[in-house]
Amino acid sequence: MKKYVFLSVLGLSFGLTQAQDISDALRYSQTNINGTARFRAMGGAFTALGGDLSAISINPASSAVFNYSQAGFTVSNYNIKSDSDYFGTKSSKKENAFDLNQAGGVFVLEDYSESKWGKLSFAFNYDNMSSFAEDTQSKGTNPNNSIGNYFLNQANGIPLDLLQTRPDETATDLYMYLGENYDNQHQLAFLGYDTYILGAFDETNPENTSYYSNLPVGSYEQSVYSTQTGYNGKLAFNVATEYDNRFYFGLNLNAHIVNYNKVSTFYESNSNPMNDNTGETIRSIRYQTDLYTYGSGFSFQLGGIAKVTDDFRLGLTYQSPTWYRLYDELVHGISVNRENTGGMSNAYFNQGIINVYPEYKIQSPAKYSVGGAYVFRDFGLISVDYSIRDYSSTQLKPKSRDFFRFQNELMADVLDTASEVRVGAEAKIKQWSIRAGYNYEQSPYKNGKTIGDLQQYSAGFGYNFGATKLDLAYSRSSREYNQALFNTGLTDAPKIEMITDNVFLTLLFEL
Repeated sequence: MKKYVFLSVLGLSFGLTQAQDISDALRYSQTNINGTARFRAMGGAFTALGGDLSAISINPASSAVFNYSQAGFTVSNYNIKSDSDYFGTKSSKKENAFDLNQAGGVFVLEDYSESKWGKLSFAFNYDNMSSFAEDTQSKGTNPNNSIGNYFLNQANGIPLDLLQTRPDETATDLYMYLGENYDNQHQLAFLGYDTYILGAFDETNPENTSYYSNLPVGSYEQSVYSTQTGYNGKLAFNVATEYDNRFYFGLNLNAHIVNYNKVSTFYESNSNPMNDNTGETIRSIRYQTDLYTYGSGFSFQLGGIAKVTDDFRLGLTYQSPTWYRLYDELVHGISVNRENTGGMSNAYFNQGIINVYPEYKIQSPAKYSVGGAYVFRDFGLISVDYSIRDYSSTQLKPKSRDFFRFQNELMADVLDTASEVRVGAEAKIKQWSIRAGYNYEQSPYKNGKTIGDLQQYSAGFGYNFGATKLDLAYSRSSREYNQALFNTGLTDAPKIEMITDNVFLTLLFEL
């Protein structure tokens, strides 16, 4: 049976899991263009259009554009390829996943009286706003930097007395004690010291706070393997109305569901000369983390669409911040091959203990969108959306925690306001519809490199059987990442390009 440690002080701050820091906040603030196949094929440019189940998720006035009640669902396939370059060594990894991407319905009530309020609509729609399915690997020869420096930075400043077991306790006892009474940094320091990665400058002094790394000087063969699963789903409860057949207004109340799991393994080995002063060295290290995050959130949206002319439409939406309440569970462990004058030996710490962290909150930034669309009567349409979001306003809460205060200041300093442009077009030929789209999203970082700009291309078609519609879409997106493996000690960053090919299939029914 696994044991549980409930941490009373939050301090998760290492790069392989990126828990409760800037990467965590961005993971739940950024979203993908998912949804119905029509929505996806046209690049999600529906702010001024409406009339699509997934359009409700970006502009709540969209449901009042429907002429008939409708229900539908979408299945999708994700094919994700990551190409990595780490100190000149290139590697690739692929992942394939299926998903029920969207499901929902809209119910339209017509008002046949003389009132100009001619229509009232109610809708619910679930969209998978982000799929976290992803496999990555990076490997290469680091010329001068070891994971030992990461554990060294965690340990310096912590009294030796907290890292040494007593005669009446085991390493597991001390590890759990640190988790229950101190922050995560103390556990990491213990892992480094207990597995002989670190040594104390004064082993006889329990108040010693200075350590050194037993890793020999030289180059290091390093590799990182990471597997992610999970989703960030949004369930929108919608009401909208039409006025004078020209103006549409709507409101969404959104429930968000988060489920995320990331397993990462870092492996390092070396053949560097042994340190003559200590008579021992570390030949290889395997450090593994397993992070599970779950929780919920709430947001709301206001939107409107105006028919400026019979052919030209304008749309405007406000998406509130999303207020998330999240929980983390972390398992991490380490195994080490140690060499001394007597030969090789192993040092291993069992990773069967789950650290359960207190609830924390993330407030994602608000989003403002404006769109314009021109409808060529029965021939087709073209639509353009522009959105803006200030990522520097992202918050981790409660703000009273020192670690969160530091992270919030960091986000305000390194994150930026990002714009997004979506373009979509559709042509109709009898029962057929042919579609294409493009999406460009700026990096949320001021440097534009930690997470790069996103570009997406899409296309698709649909067939109208009458009371039933079938739509198919294909999209390809690419984005580059340059994120450090750890945020201290070993801060070297592989360059990763993520290429995603998606296929969406939607079936719609008029009610």
